[in-house]
Amino acid sequence: MQEKKQIAILGSTGSIGTQALDVIQQHADLYEVYCLTANNRVELLAEQARRFHPAAVVIANEAHYEMLKDMLRDEPVKVYAGSDALCQIVQAGPVDMVLTAMVGFAGLPPTISAIQAGKKICLANKETLVVAGELICHLAKEYHCPILPVDSEHSAIFQSLVGEDDNEIEKILLTASGGPFRLKSEEEMQTVTKTDALRHPTWDMGAKITIDSATMMNKGFEVIEAKWLFGVSAEQIEVLVHPQSIVHSAVQFRDGSVKAQLGVPDMRMPIQYAFSFPNRLHLNSQRLDLFTKPLEFFKPDMNRFRCLALAFEALKQGGNMSCVMNAANEVVNRAFLDDRITFPQIATVIEQTMQRATFDAAPDYDVYLASDAEARRIAEELIIKNR
Repeated sequence: MQEKKQIAILGSTGSIGTQALDVIQQHADLYEVYCLTANNRVELLAEQARRFHPAAVVIANEAHYEMLKDMLRDEPVKVYAGSDALCQIVQAGPVDMVLTAMVGFAGLPPTISAIQAGKKICLANKETLVVAGELICHLAKEYHCPILPVDSEHSAIFQSLVGEDDNEIEKILLTASGGPFRLKSEEEMQTVTKTDALRHPTWDMGAKITIDSATMMNKGFEVIEAKWLFGVSAEQIEVLVHPQSIVHSAVQFRDGSVKAQLGVPDMRMPIQYAFSFPNRLHLNSQRLDLFTKPLEFFKPDMNRFRCLALAFEALKQGGNMSCVMNAANEVVNRAFLDDRITFPQIATVIEQTMQRATFDAAPDYDVYLASDAEARRIAEELIIKNR
């Protein structure tokens, strides 16, 4: 009998984490949860632990440790807390693969820890490659660690490349829904609200990622990810606004052929493929009906979506600039959700932070940490100044 693969889920209470648990439940004969982690959502984490019976749970926010321990006092599960515990649990011997579904810079240290332990990485944390793509690629090669993309777009590119071996990529066609403001004018976007921005037309995601989608910074992150995952330059990546979210992305080869992956908007599909690659397992999901959906594609407006333009700029500058951009974005994203800045100020503060932060052309891990802290401080100062 085949042994079940043991999975550690970093960020089990978020959108990706909860859908991953659904995949595991559908294939309980193949997969088992070894560890679940969350930042603040104690009640849901405890509920998941009682349902999936992991060996361990970790609550990143240590203030919730006693509450979580008390809620699981009748369960045979080890309870840990803090960022160090996250880095340690992913290195546990029984763990076969780690789904990195945490949001933000906080996902970087445990991902590095898992790579150093040689674990298979199912990567859903965009910021890991945005912040430290060069370092992550170097470590993955050094520790012979496979990294499989979970983002629907990068999974689509990965699937389009399966069987192509060394065939040269001419261009990556990265699709974007366009978010809730695709049809709004620059004037209309001056007054959009948090409520408007959180109404994504296609995907059901957490608040942070939904705001990033509204600004198209999320797509900018994916451009940077694609560079590191597939070894292409910024000039080889083209963003296509595709409102239906059916073509998840495509690859154009040197002979002009284009291969794409299509499917309904369901994140369980790329999650499951990362778990099961190279095998395809049955998934209880809606099937694609091409008779009922038009397929439309448009060029993104870089003036209206300045965050996307800033991401291309950060990628071209290289060094620590993507790290600076990400840190500033995390600050302004939170500030917008807290009604401290307007929607147009998001891009303005990010751009000004990129101009003021210390540039380092050859960063190491310590530089990334310092750059992240400096950029957050600058962005916060700019927000206060502009109020």
